Amino acid sequence: MNTDTRTCQDVITELGYPYEAIRVITSDGYVLVLERIPRRDARKAVFLQHGVLDSSMGWVSNGVVGSPAFAAYDQGYDVFLGNFRGLVSRDHVNKNISSKEFWRYSINEHGTEDIPAMIEKIHEIKTTELKLCQPNIDEEINQEEPYKLCAICHSLGGAAILMYVITRKIKEKPHRLSRLILLSPAGFHEDSNLGFTIVEYIFLFISPVLARIVPAFYIPTRFFRMLLNKLARDFHNYPALGGLVQTLMSYVVGGDSSNWVGVLGLPHYNMNDMPAVSFRVAQHLAQIKHTGKFRMYDYGSRSANMEVYGSPEPLDLGESYKFIDVPVDLVAGRNDKVIRSSMVKKHYNVMRDAEVDVSFNEFEYAHLDFTFSHREELLRYVMSRLLLVKQTPVQQRQTSQKGMKLKKKKKEGTVV
Repeated sequence: MNTDTRTCQDVITELGYPYEAIRVITSDGYVLVLERIPRRDARKAVFLQHGVLDSSMGWVSNGVVGSPAFAAYDQGYDVFLGNFRGLVSRDHVNKNISSKEFWRYSINEHGTEDIPAMIEKIHEIKTTELKLCQPNIDEEINQEEPYKLCAICHSLGGAAILMYVITRKIKEKPHRLSRLILLSPAGFHEDSNLGFTIVEYIFLFISPVLARIVPAFYIPTRFFRMLLNKLARDFHNYPALGGLVQTLMSYVVGGDSSNWVGVLGLPHYNMNDMPAVSFRVAQHLAQIKHTGKFRMYDYGSRSANMEVYGSPEPLDLGESYKFIDVPVDLVAGRNDKVIRSSMVKKHYNVMRDAEVDVSFNEFEYAHLDFTFSHREELLRYVMSRLLLVKQTPVQQRQTSQKGMKLKKKKKEGTVV
């Protein structure tokens, strides 16, 4: 059966870009795949983190012209593509770990385990490589970061990176980021459609039973993944059928006009593997929506929360925005019915009240348009925000030296 089984590596290398896969192990033993379009001597780097039921493929699937990863690389950035646990890699250092134990994680682990492990690996790589490229860098490394790292995150990735920055600051550990660009970030969800509200109540009602028998939501066998992929291709080949399914799926998610049918035909939804979501991640999202608060996972009892947080209630991340010490650019979609513009605006208002350096912008986009559609306007905006990051002292000196050389050449070429 003809299905697109290309990996992120295949897409990148077929387009003539360099590629590197980096093995990252979290402190709780999960093996992640951090993918990279390397520019080893670059002093500016960008970390891109996907959302739920997505992977690093989302940042390269639109090809050279329409993908954020390639746009950043072409602008001189060292590009790192993050993958959460349970997606591109489903490995663990404990080869005997049960399925139930493997999938026992919430958004907490994405923000406090996965992202810290990947960013520390980026720091290790960048400092090592820059030492090799520029031997006199040791003094600068002792004073501050010899590179600037920005994060571009979509949906759940946005919520996880905010959790990461806040918890690192609370622990008085460096987060190593210079700027956050968040595309329709998750976190606040009380303003949503009836369909999501119904799912929320049903999910929370049956979760005590469901948690025992369904550790995660995914398609477990190659046959059923192949069947779904075949259906996606049929939807594409028979426009009337595809249009009907698109209308139904759009209705289910409250009228969001994303190309839901088209997404199912992308390479990371193939017969060999498909993205998954753990039960606790889904439960965590339901908790956030139900409480109307962007907070960490509720373990279900005061004693369990006390053991993890030292408090009977989970940490309220929205109330902790005062810890965010880097500029944040929030981007919303007016046609986004999954995370409505009003909810992204709530992030903005809460951050502004906490005196965070924050900006807000809107585009006529639906939820998946931020990654799966070619949006030149969005790419220009994202690149413009990256350019606002101040250079390292060495970069400033190099720029100044180049300017002096240019002036000198002009003087030498002047005819009197």
